[in-house]
Amino acid sequence: MVNTEIPNNCTTSPSSFSGTPLLTINREATIDLDSTNSFEGPEKLLEVWFSASPQSLPEASAAGGLKVVPPNVWKDMLDLVNCKVLSIVESEEVDAYLLSESSMFVFPHKLILKTCGTTTLLSGLPKILEIAALEARFPHSLADASQGQATAAAPYRVFYSRKNFLFPDRQRGPHRSWRNEVNSLDRLFVGGSAYMIGKMNGEHWYLYLTEPNTMLTPPATPDREQPIKVLDLPESKLTAERCSMEDEGQDETLELLMTDLEPDNAKQFYLDHASAVAEGKYFHQAHKARVDAHQQLGSIEGVDEARIPEPQKIEGQTGKLCDDSFDVFSNTSDEHSPCASDDELTFPQELTTEGHALGTVVSESCGLSAVYPSAKYPDARIDAYLFTPCGFSANGVIPSPATGGSTHYFTVHVTPEPHCSYASFETNVPSCQTGRETTDVIQQVVGIFKPGRFSVTLFEAKDLADDDVGLAKKKGSKLEAIKGYRRVDRIVHDLEGYELVFKYYERFDWEGGAPRLGEVGF
Repeated sequence: MVNTEIPNNCTTSPSSFSGTPLLTINREATIDLDSTNSFEGPEKLLEVWFSASPQSLPEASAAGGLKVVPPNVWKDMLDLVNCKVLSIVESEEVDAYLLSESSMFVFPHKLILKTCGTTTLLSGLPKILEIAALEARFPHSLADASQGQATAAAPYRVFYSRKNFLFPDRQRGPHRSWRNEVNSLDRLFVGGSAYMIGKMNGEHWYLYLTEPNTMLTPPATPDREQPIKVLDLPESKLTAERCSMEDEGQDETLELLMTDLEPDNAKQFYLDHASAVAEGKYFHQAHKARVDAHQQLGSIEGVDEARIPEPQKIEGQTGKLCDDSFDVFSNTSDEHSPCASDDELTFPQELTTEGHALGTVVSESCGLSAVYPSAKYPDARIDAYLFTPCGFSANGVIPSPATGGSTHYFTVHVTPEPHCSYASFETNVPSCQTGRETTDVIQQVVGIFKPGRFSVTLFEAKDLADDDVGLAKKKGSKLEAIKGYRRVDRIVHDLEGYELVFKYYERFDWEGGAPRLGEVGF
């Protein structure tokens, strides 16, 4: 496990466990964060792969691949994107960065960067290629000087995607239109393909991807500093075999993009509501501690059990004294523990202001932590943050419960304001590992937010043993009907090495009218 000291002014969780993910919080970046002016929830999503799997890194590259890159180097790249690092969860296989605008995940062989608002994600892509070359020592060549970098690593594959923006006129840099984004990517890579999936005059999703062994634009000079190892995506096997192998090359990503959240569900992600929930739970635990102490030790001097006031009940909230699941990273200080013996209890200030403590409360109370429960994933860690006056972000690092299995992730971001409400959920935890159908995961997440409408994308490495008909049936079986919703669109794409299923749903009782498109077509 790597224990970094960067970014500066970070603190490490006092409850980190040996062999499990480690949390680092950037206190400086959390000062004066305010989501009042947040308006564009739909994120831009970039994946840059430098090899097909962690096991197939080029011979001359650094042993840890991208994970050897210091956090401060990534911070410089994120400055170009216009976002900050709030905290980092480190594990052996992936480092999860919680950002002021969404998330970043760093594996040895790939980087995933997801940013919302008016961030300029593609402005950081040339820097990512340079970092991969100079820090991780991936095969590289001279870069196009117009991009501002001297050298660039040649990626194995690149994926860029996003939903149609709600407010495209407020975007900056290359993100003012899909056409501009495609042009920006085409200036970097040879042979990329751009798609619009869904209705041109309705909800739709954009995708740009390159073929395996991507070539840079302009073409690299003949004399490369290091030879590029030619790799192919590993051939898929039957589901059972694929699960037992836990091969990162067997890539599967599920993404839910939800709009028009039910107001009662959206209010869970407001600071005032979360603080009230935390206060009710805190004093309920304190009361229970007093009662238990009285029952076990006898009368406490000066305390009459009958006069111990019952705390106000918070509907839907349950908890037990010192429940580990309540305090995922010990973000609240020990001196404020409900187990404290002080006669006078003071409600912790960190449970009244934005930050990781209230983020942990929300992830528990809304049901997010139950999507991949600790009973099944004992080493899983959730890093969550609640913004002022509202808004929520969380990263989950999910080590496989199987010995020697891979570590996966999930990430959630919420903009709850009624005029632009939006939530996203993304994960690469294989459906075969959860023991549930993909539909069950979708149903559980949708139940947390109850959106008026939502899109689903399921991106999965192609099983070369399937024919087109069999593959379509296989994908369809993973996304059956969602209770309370009608399916409006279903599209299956056969891509290079991957299959993509796109579905769009609307709630049966939704009365909000046509969706806010913002951006129409190409």
